[in-house]
Amino acid sequence: MHFLDLNDFDAKTLKGIVDTARRMKQARAGQPKGLHEKDEPLKGKALALIFERPSTRTRVSFEMAMKQLGGEVIVLSAHDMQLGRGETIPDTARVLSRYVDGIMLRASTHNHLTELAQHATVPVINGLTDLSHPCQVMADVLTLEERKGPLARQHVSWVGDGNNVAASWIHAVGVMGGKLTLGCPEPLNPTPEVMAWAKTVGADVSLTASPETAVKDSDCVITDCWVSMHDKDGESRHNLLKPYQVNRSLMSHAKGDAIFMHCLPAHRNEEVTDEVMDGPQSVVFDEAENRLHIQKSILLHCLGGK
Repeated sequence: MHFLDLNDFDAKTLKGIVDTARRMKQARAGQPKGLHEKDEPLKGKALALIFERPSTRTRVSFEMAMKQLGGEVIVLSAHDMQLGRGETIPDTARVLSRYVDGIMLRASTHNHLTELAQHATVPVINGLTDLSHPCQVMADVLTLEERKGPLARQHVSWVGDGNNVAASWIHAVGVMGGKLTLGCPEPLNPTPEVMAWAKTVGADVSLTASPETAVKDSDCVITDCWVSMHDKDGESRHNLLKPYQVNRSLMSHAKGDAIFMHCLPAHRNEEVTDEVMDGPQSVVFDEAENRLHIQKSILLHCLGGK
C-alpha cells in the first residue's frame, strides 16, 4: 500500500497511524501500554531510500526507523543511479520492485513520485515533493496531539509561504478535522487545486493575507523557511514574507498556551526569531524526534509486519 498523500486515506487510518507511533514512542520511553518493536516486525525486509534532493531528518529518521523495526535500508541518490543517466522512472520502479520491499522517494517533482508509484509493485512512500510532505505533517499531528489533544479540537495557524507542508496540513485537517487558518501573501497562497479540494470536502480551512488574523486565538502556530531548495526568487520572497516573521509580537495574538512548530531546517531570525525558536512555546525538536516514531508507524502500515 502506497503512502503518497494524506487525502488518499480516511480519518480512521490516519488516526491509527498516529496512535501506533505514539504507542511505540511510549514503549521506547519505558511507559506502560506502549507498543514494542523488539520482536523486529520488519526483519528480513528492505527499504530503498531515493533522494533527488538533499536531506537530514528524512534520511536519518527513515533509516533509523527501519533499523529499529529489524529491517534494512539501501540509500541511493540520483547520482548513484542510472535514473540520472537516462533510465526511465517506470523501468527504475520495475527493477527496484524485484530487489526491495518498499521505496521511499524524496522527489524533485510530484510527477516523479506518482510515476514511480504507478509502475512499482511494492509500496512507495512520499518523503517530500514540491507539492506535499505528508510524513512531516503526520509527525506534526503527533506532536500537536501530545501537547494539546486531538487535532479535531484544535485551531492550527500556518504563517508564510503556502508551500508543500502547508498543502499537507490542509489535507490533514480536511481528513482528520480541526480548524486551519493560513496567513500568506497572495502570490504565495496554496495552490488553487488544494484549496478547491478543501472546499469540496467541507474542511474548516480559511485563507488571509494578515498574519495577525491567521494566528488569532490559535492553539498552534507553524511556519517554514522562506526560500526552499527549488526556489529561484529568493530576494522577492524575502520582501513578500518579512511581515510574516514569527516573533514574540505575532505569537502574542495566539492563545497564551499556544505551541510553535517548524519542520526544520530553520533560517533563524528570518522566518522565526531565536526568541520564539528557543522559547518555552517551541516544540520544534520534539517535532523533529517524532519524525522517527511516525516513520516507523508508516512503515508498518505500508510493509506489514507483526
